[in-house]
Amino acid sequence: MTDFEGVVPALGQALNKRGYSKLTPVQLAVLAPELSHADALVSAQTGSGKTVAFGLALAPTLLDGAERFAKATAPVALVVAPTRELALQVMRELQWLYAETGATVTSCVGGMDMRTERRNLQRGVHIVVGTPGRLRDHIERGSFDTSGLKGVVLDEADEMLDLGFRDDLEYILDSAPKDRRTLLFSATVPRSIASLAKRFQRDAVRVATTSERDQHLDIDYRALTIAPNDRENAIINVLRYYEAKSAIVFCATRATVNHMTSRFNNRGFSVVALSGELSQNERTHALQAMRDGRARVCVATDVAARGIDLPNLELVIHADIPKSREPLLHRSGRTGRAGRKGTSVLIVPHNWRKRTERLLQNANVKATWDKPPSLEEIARRDRQRILDAPAFDEPLSIDEIAFAKELLDKHGAEQIAAAYLRLHRTDQPAPEELIDAGPQERTRPERDDFKNGVWFSLSVGRKHNAEPRWLLPMLCRAGHITKRDIGAIKIHQNETHIELSPESVDKFLEAIGPSRKVEKTITVDRLKGIPGPPRSEDPQTPPAGPKTKPRDTTPYAKKRPFKTKMYNPLDGGLEPGTAPGKNEPDKPSARRAGLKPDAKSASPRWSTKSDGTTATKRDARPWEKGPKNAKSKKPYKAKTGPKSTAPNAGPNAAKSKPGSTPLKRKKLTIKPK
Repeated sequence: MTDFEGVVPALGQALNKRGYSKLTPVQLAVLAPELSHADALVSAQTGSGKTVAFGLALAPTLLDGAERFAKATAPVALVVAPTRELALQVMRELQWLYAETGATVTSCVGGMDMRTERRNLQRGVHIVVGTPGRLRDHIERGSFDTSGLKGVVLDEADEMLDLGFRDDLEYILDSAPKDRRTLLFSATVPRSIASLAKRFQRDAVRVATTSERDQHLDIDYRALTIAPNDRENAIINVLRYYEAKSAIVFCATRATVNHMTSRFNNRGFSVVALSGELSQNERTHALQAMRDGRARVCVATDVAARGIDLPNLELVIHADIPKSREPLLHRSGRTGRAGRKGTSVLIVPHNWRKRTERLLQNANVKATWDKPPSLEEIARRDRQRILDAPAFDEPLSIDEIAFAKELLDKHGAEQIAAAYLRLHRTDQPAPEELIDAGPQERTRPERDDFKNGVWFSLSVGRKHNAEPRWLLPMLCRAGHITKRDIGAIKIHQNETHIELSPESVDKFLEAIGPSRKVEKTITVDRLKGIPGPPRSEDPQTPPAGPKTKPRDTTPYAKKRPFKTKMYNPLDGGLEPGTAPGKNEPDKPSARRAGLKPDAKSASPRWSTKSDGTTATKRDARPWEKGPKNAKSKKPYKAKTGPKSTAPNAGPNAAKSKPGSTPLKRKKLTIKPK
């Protein structure tokens, strides 16, 4: 029997029945005298017992000196959690913690029957645990009376803000009484949590049991470098190497969860899936299968990264690297809880190593870099487990001794041991052979495999923009070879020489076929011996520079004998040496005008007629020459007739016929009514 100082006696009895021998640092911190009835903002590492901590902290406020709760008329305590699984887990923890006080604890979470939750609230409960969205629905519908709340707890408050529940939380807190006690529990305290605490808490006490930068000492971090396409095989080997009682594999998407669940089921692992697309009933059954041992591996998204407490969880595997430090710490925090040891393994493709190192540095985590377990390492680990099995240390019963002698007399010791190994290996999935995880060093190994290389010529050179960066993949693709089969590449002005290893020549020639083409316009020819420089590129002569044309000094008029010119009808037709443009008349129309160019001027403004006389502007109008272009215009005739002399004659008076009476304007008068 242990006496827990500062704990309500009824809760101390529940702790003793549960097997608690001592309290964790965060549980001791919330029992300090200065926090007995004060608001608190508590930050502690994940797995430190925060659920029991706020249960112990709320008890004095809820009981108010009594040993047991009276009959419930309205809820006196509210606990808000970000996910359904965490809310149900908190409800189970508070049920055994408050069992001796006669408290009634219920849940209000999304995905469950709302009518059942409404009936439970109407019967009367003391403590309500729920998710933000469902709690707001009950408050708005009037089924949840918040007027009697004495204490409100926000568990994993930073996660609820990240999930977008800020409006729901503010609505819930605004509906609660102002004199309530508010406790905020979070693994980290970002600026958003600090602003929420400043608004809804009264003189809150900041409680931090450990530095937020300290690494969880009960978790061993390991980073395993793999080939990018070898992730699933590496995870299988990690599961086989550790043989944990229960393990969880975190993935980034639901599709990856479904794929890996099917793959691990086919390999013989007892596995369940946990993601947001599953119903609440399916998620509850998956967690229960992990708790009672029917399943050993859980493949999940980050929906299980917060607050989920699985007993005997010894191994956490990050199939997809987290994007920031918070998901890394919360995923890894599923293991190493309540003083138990755990291992967190990051599966790192070798092209992700740099960014993973930055992630670990930001999280202040020191990880051991290594390669995934190989087949030999797994076999040695299996043999060591058999040798260290506790069954060999247990005493034999009389029936076991008699049957063991019978087996020894019939089969012999070696045959019995071999049969035992076969039976043991039958239930275990076989490990996978892994690809090399990538080069450890950047140094280039020296190549001495081209002493007898065979040379080929390609009909493409420097003038065709030939470069090794596209020649190399083209040769590998067309010739069915690898870059290890290609040696030197010499690019000349008109051709390129390549060297191939002798072992790859036949395969290369067979792949390109009799057409000897690796592309539509690139032909391959086999050379005899080591080629020298092309004749046009003799080493005695300097290499030819880029071909540039000499500057053309020909006058522009001679380079283009026919130039386009806009037609001006006042000009004398076409200028010498010009072609008709878009708006110019053709040659027959110029002939019809009777114009010809003046030989004395290079570009005459006016032309001369065929009879030698100078053309005028009138003559330069071809549309007035000839019957087709001639236009008749009636001469202007002034209107005759006497003008009206009538006084006050209007503007139409002149148009009126002689002798007509001018129009009189009618005067309009308006009489007042």
